Amino acid sequence: MDWLLTPGPVRLHPKALEALARPQLHHRTEAAREVFLKARGLLRQAFRTEGEVLILTGSGTLAMEALVKNLFAPGERVLVPVYGKFSERFYEIALEAGLVVERLDFPYGDTPRPEDVAKEGYAGLLLVHSETSTGALADLPALARAFKEKNPEGLVGADMVTSLLVGEVALEAMGVDAAASGSQKGLMCPPGLGFVALSPRALERLKPRGYYLDLARELKAQKEGESAWTPAINLVRAVAAVLEAVLPRLEEHLALKAWQNALLYGVGEEGGLRPVPKRFSPAVAAFYLPEGVPYARVKEAFARRGAVIAGGQGPLKGKVFRLSLMGAYDRYEALGVAAMFREVLEEILPAS
Repeated sequence: MDWLLTPGPVRLHPKALEALARPQLHHRTEAAREVFLKARGLLRQAFRTEGEVLILTGSGTLAMEALVKNLFAPGERVLVPVYGKFSERFYEIALEAGLVVERLDFPYGDTPRPEDVAKEGYAGLLLVHSETSTGALADLPALARAFKEKNPEGLVGADMVTSLLVGEVALEAMGVDAAASGSQKGLMCPPGLGFVALSPRALERLKPRGYYLDLARELKAQKEGESAWTPAINLVRAVAAVLEAVLPRLEEHLALKAWQNALLYGVGEEGGLRPVPKRFSPAVAAFYLPEGVPYARVKEAFARRGAVIAGGQGPLKGKVFRLSLMGAYDRYEALGVAAMFREVLEEILPAS
């Protein structure tokens, strides 16, 4: 399969492939420490934070759990709007962490409004920025502002797994205190690393919990260019290589990702498809399946053309399909994917 059109994992960046082809580094060497410190510095730039970014060996979900367990103590009240599979995951993590969770439910494809989260008496608000399961983008600055007007001491945590290096991200400027992300999405690297970005405000409020997930222990080690535990150091090197290539032209890169996703929505609109989200994330295009067309038929049509796509999750399973050009695709490859998408629609849609 040459065309990986899923919203993670994604097609790898050439710089990631080049880095991964190099010999194994030992993580307790000076060369590894240099790589680790470089990656952390570049990640701080990517998150646009004056705080710290910690690199964890695991997935974005590990980073989400670390964020929750290190910023909130059992029994504290948090507000969790649920509007997709990954905001549902934040809710489940908060429950497991022993927090008192108020859940706000929204239809999949929708996102919360500022007035929905303007409630008093909460230690935190947990949000998903780019809800990959639906393609919806939440208005983080407006939501964070509304929440903090009612809860000045409250912390805002965000899942930025598919917004980092895909859309606009600026931790403190958006009113976000801590964010989780991962290597296998916008960073165009393989799965295996989670990132937790902590603003200066969040760093002052750490409540370390757990053993492997103790972020205070990690921070102490990572300031010296090491990790508290054995890191996936070759993946760290790949992340550093991609960031070195992309950050100097970040504005151009983000514009390309936005154009590519708009291109997919344009093809879908031409074919009469109904988009799932009301407010589009640049990370993924999600469409309801045409009447009478099962997901298996759409998936197989793409597979015959050498492409892998994604279906729905949670209540959208069997009802939608998703395409993403989050990976390393240039403008001309995106046009080729658009042509493939048109062919698929001509094949699966009933003749009028």
